[in-house]
Amino acid sequence: MSSAVAETPAAPAAEAVAHFAAEFGFETDCWDVHASLPPSDFVLLDVRSPALFAEGHVPGAVNLPHGKITATRMAAWPEDTLFVTYCAGPHCNGAARGALRLARLGRRVKIMAGGVTGWRDEGFTLDTQVV
Repeated sequence: MSSAVAETPAAPAAEAVAHFAAEFGFETDCWDVHASLPPSDFVLLDVRSPALFAEGHVPGAVNLPHGKITATRMAAWPEDTLFVTYCAGPHCNGAARGALRLARLGRRVKIMAGGVTGWRDEGFTLDTQVV
């Protein structure tokens, strides 16, 4: 009798390579963002509310709640800008909502997996200074 894990066979290796390689086109992680601070080749968007942003955010992040991502606001950045969105964490879909809005506007975007929760879990500190 096979386990629940083995009941469905794993994908062939070539399909697994394609699947997992594609994931990196859609997301990054807290370590990679941390190693890239201050951001120079991407814009880090905290898509939570201004109140939550003020309580603590990833250093270098710009606060732009996902519901306020519009073509007019995004015109402040060149068309080829890479955006990285994050929200509270795995229990929140704000990063994906923001990424979807950006993608619908034709913008390049990834999400930061883990959000603020992941950032803290990795031992990184949050910034409370709002510029």
